[in-house]
Amino acid sequence: MKKIIINPVTRSNSPFVVEVTVSEGKVVDTKCSCQFFRGFELILQNRDPRDACYLTERVCGICSSAHGMAAAFALENAAGVRPPYNGNILRNLILGADLLQNHIRHFYFLSLSDYVKGPDLPPFVPSYKKDFRLSKKANEAMLQNYYEALEIGRLAHELMALLGAKAPFPHSILAGGSTVAPTVDVIIDFYYKLKKINDFIQNKMIPDVHTLAETYADYFEIGNRNANMLDFGLFPKDEHDRERYFPAGLALEGRVQEVDLKPIKEDLSYSWYADKGVPQDPYTEETVPDREKDGAYSWVKAPRYNGKAVEGGPLARSWIRGDYRRGVSVMDRIMARVLETELVGRLMEGWLEELRPGEPVFKPFAIPQEAEGAGLTGAMRGPLGHWLRIEKGKIAHYQIITPTAWNMSPQDATGQPGPMEEALLGTPVADANEPVEISRLVRSFDPCSACATHIIIPGAPVREFIICV
Repeated sequence: MKKIIINPVTRSNSPFVVEVTVSEGKVVDTKCSCQFFRGFELILQNRDPRDACYLTERVCGICSSAHGMAAAFALENAAGVRPPYNGNILRNLILGADLLQNHIRHFYFLSLSDYVKGPDLPPFVPSYKKDFRLSKKANEAMLQNYYEALEIGRLAHELMALLGAKAPFPHSILAGGSTVAPTVDVIIDFYYKLKKINDFIQNKMIPDVHTLAETYADYFEIGNRNANMLDFGLFPKDEHDRERYFPAGLALEGRVQEVDLKPIKEDLSYSWYADKGVPQDPYTEETVPDREKDGAYSWVKAPRYNGKAVEGGPLARSWIRGDYRRGVSVMDRIMARVLETELVGRLMEGWLEELRPGEPVFKPFAIPQEAEGAGLTGAMRGPLGHWLRIEKGKIAHYQIITPTAWNMSPQDATGQPGPMEEALLGTPVADANEPVEISRLVRSFDPCSACATHIIIPGAPVREFIICV
């Protein structure tokens, strides 16, 4: 029996710690832990509710627009307002561009280096040395596409900046719609940049993922777990938001059903927060750090749906839509993410044609004095929810449950592990000195631990503070 600690996990969106115990060549115990924390939910208290769109985008630089959307939805839900026709499409295009850059960068820069052998130069070294199976020709082709993906990812950020004023952290997503009117010259510029991105996705990224899947077909059997998955729905079809291109849904044992918010609770048993002994409702949950808590091992909370640990991400969305249901594994997660990239790129071309230059992009509204609202959206890594309560016209309570909190949660009071921990159990490890199987599995979730962590209280003592440079 051997314990393996990967600290930090590199090539993920913010490093974190994975600890596994290997016995007879398989993982028999695991802990996924985030070792740093943020302060957004308390920062928002007593602020104007309109500030949330801009401030929560800073939760994560790789998926900033998703937090802006969730915050906009939360305030719109509380205030009873909907954006105009153009406002809805513009927000979809901004979030779509952000999703494209995320998925392209994850596949090529964060994930592919586990399978493609690069030159003996950073960022390809240091790395594991074993299990590079691609032919020399296929390896070289993917490596060239890796370099081209640098330009394509930058182009996707340019798309976001065209309609959002900047990238990351676009300024034009807000409750009531958007701020940037779709002029003809901007639409044309957006179209030609998007066409170049879509050509790359269809002609290089899609063939690359199929080559990878064929070469590493055994990874369809690694990282398996039951098809317990969740998404809140992505991209409203119109300004009334009665239906979304990627519908909300819950899959339990593979069977899809409707989502109800009431069963969503956060368990704090193994998280570094004061614990009331029962799972907390996000509308009322208090977030009080307790770094010295016995038995706790992560700053990530443990969200559960009716007590179940559910996985989010492109695979969950594809399963709920019925697009892809081959399985739940390392390679299934990678395949679903790349296939979703192609689908979103095509949808964006259609949305561009639906814009109506000259029509309104924003609907003014009054901030309610007393109200509650939930802002729910699919995000790059899965279901994202913002829960808002307004009192005397100010934010009195704000709670965020991120996709990586769902995916990378610690165990709960019943001992049930989070989805990533569960997927790691039983993973074969051929060489404990080079546990590439663990790294490949972890990165298949596209984790973002920066997004998943929560609170530090100014003035309160903190005994340990780790900064990874």
